[in-house]
Amino acid sequence: MTTHPTAALADAELATLREQVSGPVLTPGQDGFEEETAGFNLAVRHRPALVVGATGAEDVAAAVRFAAARSLPVAVQATGHGAVQAADGALLITTSRMRGVGVDPSARSAVIGAGCTWAEVVEAAAPHGLAPLSGSSSGVGAVGYTLGGGIGPIARTFGFAADHVREITLVTADGTLRTADSGREPDLFWALRGGKGSFGVVTSMTVDLFPVTSLYGGGLYYAAEDASRVLHAYREWAGTLPEAATTSVAILRLPPLPELPEPLRGRLVVHLRFAFLGEDRAAEALLAPMRAVAEPVFGGVGRMPYTALDSVHSDPVDPMPTYERGALLRELPEEAVDALLAAAGPAADVPLAILELRQLGGALAREPKEPNAVGGRGAAFSLLVIGAPVPELLEAVVPGCAQAVIDAVAPWATGGSLLNFQGGALAPEQLSRAWPEPVLRKLAELKELYDPARLFRFGHVVPRV
Repeated sequence: MTTHPTAALADAELATLREQVSGPVLTPGQDGFEEETAGFNLAVRHRPALVVGATGAEDVAAAVRFAAARSLPVAVQATGHGAVQAADGALLITTSRMRGVGVDPSARSAVIGAGCTWAEVVEAAAPHGLAPLSGSSSGVGAVGYTLGGGIGPIARTFGFAADHVREITLVTADGTLRTADSGREPDLFWALRGGKGSFGVVTSMTVDLFPVTSLYGGGLYYAAEDASRVLHAYREWAGTLPEAATTSVAILRLPPLPELPEPLRGRLVVHLRFAFLGEDRAAEALLAPMRAVAEPVFGGVGRMPYTALDSVHSDPVDPMPTYERGALLRELPEEAVDALLAAAGPAADVPLAILELRQLGGALAREPKEPNAVGGRGAAFSLLVIGAPVPELLEAVVPGCAQAVIDAVAPWATGGSLLNFQGGALAPEQLSRAWPEPVLRKLAELKELYDPARLFRFGHVVPRV
């Protein structure tokens, strides 16, 4: 006989919790449970003991206290884009109802709720001629993205999103609502920006806004037969760019979907992404060498409003099953490009939807004015591999193929990954490499201080040292 994970939770206990929170408290089998626990990554299916749909900080605090008193681990989900581990047997807190955005134009800042997507922040800031450091897909939750570092289409100009956080409110493992900034709980503030969800449940965050209304950007798609020429040209070209330009390049294996443009439908293409904060003429002069490499089969680059930033990467917007792995590269010599092409280029028969290289450097390489725990500042490129969204392949085949790509570039890799691109590499020895050794040790000490029982243990959490 199978015992339900909520069997140990008495009806009276659940009734008490429901009296303490304004949002729904659901257990497996109840109406709405499946919808409340579902997220963007359909490959990760949560089976928590119960889920609390938080409507505010008080709901979060009550849920954490309830879990701590019963030794239930706690997991958090806003949109589910970053889900990499099922929160089985946990108390899952969903923050999608906490969507408030408050913009202060004079201070150039925004207070954003735990469940906000970047699209909501961009929309609120745009009428004031301001913009946040959002990611390549505005449907992603702003808080989880930022706690993991956050690298978007203009990152080389301004740095990681975590570098521009002014204040964080959160509930720690003891159920206390805290405010962390440079003057209050400074160690916790340092750890939150780069330590992701290891230290509590964030309820709101205050971030910098920038006077950016438009950029020169977009994407060019090249045919499979031009893949080698484009990638080798990109390797040389990227090193010539100023930090006003942020670029990436990806090998895409696209499905034969009718909604895709005909030149891309069902084909392997190389996608060059380009975003430049400066004059149009200067942007075109920078882009000219890549235009000369080969004739694109699709795409365009030009002046666009910041509200159209998603079109630079054109990431998928509908929920799908995904598996990803990342790595950081110290350098990208000719041999590394050849290794990537051999492992996942046009001649390779692999179930990988995306192989992406993002250029780092610029502001990403500099320590911010207010130091934080973000790793990867010394790397030259970030590599990300994403499996084809085919459920029967994601568990049995894709992880091995992704690992083979990571292994192919091992001679030029740092051994670590950007935390948001860590993907399914959850073993302690793998997670440890996401931070420099001194940063990891300090994070581990603070984890022991704020969460000695490791209530927050799912996903990309700081491992014990």
